[in-house]
Amino acid sequence: MKNKARTLYLSHGGGPLPLLGDESHKEMVACLKDIAASIKKPAAIIVISAHWEEKIPTITSGALPSLIYDYYGFPEESYNIEYSCPGEPVLAKQIAQIFKRSGIQAKLDEQRGFDHGLFVPLKLMYPDADIPCVQLSLLNNLNSAQHIEIGQALHDLNYEDLLIIGSGFSFHNMKAFFAPETSETKAMNEEFETWLLDTCSSTEISEEERTQRLIHWADAPSARFCHPREEHLLPLHICYGATKTACSDSFELQILNKKSSMYLW
Repeated sequence: MKNKARTLYLSHGGGPLPLLGDESHKEMVACLKDIAASIKKPAAIIVISAHWEEKIPTITSGALPSLIYDYYGFPEESYNIEYSCPGEPVLAKQIAQIFKRSGIQAKLDEQRGFDHGLFVPLKLMYPDADIPCVQLSLLNNLNSAQHIEIGQALHDLNYEDLLIIGSGFSFHNMKAFFAPETSETKAMNEEFETWLLDTCSSTEISEEERTQRLIHWADAPSARFCHPREEHLLPLHICYGATKTACSDSFELQILNKKSSMYLW
């Protein structure tokens, strides 16, 4: 019998700020800790990070990946963060084989380390760094339908107690984070979040409709205000492809003073 993976789309906040005690990330920190406490500890984790794009899906296959401090302008301590979780080369090869069987061209990368889309949320959720991890890239063409197909391929993985994490941010407009909030920008943030919450959690819509909504996400209210570029949303498409059902739990919170959300299957 196939083991069904738990799947989580999370909003990972601004760079290393969640690990530095930043006030505007307190809800996020508490939420991730609560989620980790509420589910069975995974035997391995696949992370799809918004901070890695390749021409074809690429999978970390090293046994002991280093950390990539892919942010700039933060305090020195941000570049000394440690998260020494091991890689999982066997799982990486299984993912590559699953993709091949699904007709998806992919490659293994033994050299690449883990970026902050992995180590920031996992340091909050699983601080002991004792769970093997594999990171999977996005496609640099940002094609929403293809990311759902990647998730559908992952659905066929048979790996006991696996957790799949899509690490992005349900709101990701960098200019808006640093501009004074107006009633108009607040409304645009909220109307997209309302649409996203309904799309991911409603049991009243069919999976075909849910799929079409996510493929054509840019037609949603204020979509391009909330995501001028969609790399922080697309990990959600992979999560949905891996599950093809409404989420079992949703979490609404404020991160960097913007309404944000997370979804658990």
